[in-house]
Amino acid sequence: MDEVAGAIADPVRRRILETLRDGPVAAGRIAAGFEISRPAISRHLRVLRESGLVRDTLVGRERHYELDTSVLEELRAWIDGLAESRGPAVWERRFDALETEVYRTRRERRRGEHQPVRDEESA
Repeated sequence: MDEVAGAIADPVRRRILETLRDGPVAAGRIAAGFEISRPAISRHLRVLRESGLVRDTLVGRERHYELDTSVLEELRAWIDGLAESRGPAVWERRFDALETEVYRTRRERRRGEHQPVRDEESA
C-alpha cells in the first residue's frame, strides 16, 4: 500500500494514470503530453510499474502502458475505513436532526389542523 500511495502522491504520475484511464497508450504518446523530458517520464513510468499501478507490453518497437487498478483495492479499503470511522457518527447526527425536523413539522401541522380556518372575506 505504501508504494501505491507514494506513486500516486506525485501529480505527474497522477496525470499519467489519468492518461491511461481509457486504455493502453504508447510511452512516446504519454511523454508527448508533458513538458518534461522523456527520461523523466520514463522514471515516472518505472515508479508506476514497480508499484503495480501500470503494466507494460512491447508492441513492435513501442512500449505500451496500461492501467492496473487491482492494487488500488487495499488503498481504497484503508481510505474507506477512515471514512467509515467518521461516517456513522456523522450520519447518525444527520438522521437525528432529520427526525427532529419531521416531529417538529408534524407538531406544527397538528396545531394548524385544530385552528379554525379563517375566511378571508369575513376577516
